[in-house]
Amino acid sequence: MKMRYLVVYEKGPANYSAYSPDLPGCVATGSTLEETRQNMRGAIEMHLSGLREDGLPVPEGRGVGEAEAEIVEVA
Repeated sequence: MKMRYLVVYEKGPANYSAYSPDLPGCVATGSTLEETRQNMRGAIEMHLSGLREDGLPVPEGRGVGEAEAEIVEVA
């Protein structure tokens, strides 16, 4: 069964980073956005595998249209 997880990508001064609000503690980095995407996919697979091995519940992923994101600028 395929699951879908929301992933947030951020550009930093020297690299990219990613995390999934659906999977606390699951993060990845990379030199490029594409590398970060690949690393995050591997991190999610490893995270889910670890949960299963430990007998912990695997969180359900979000479906399309169940998330919103925006950048809010404050003074």
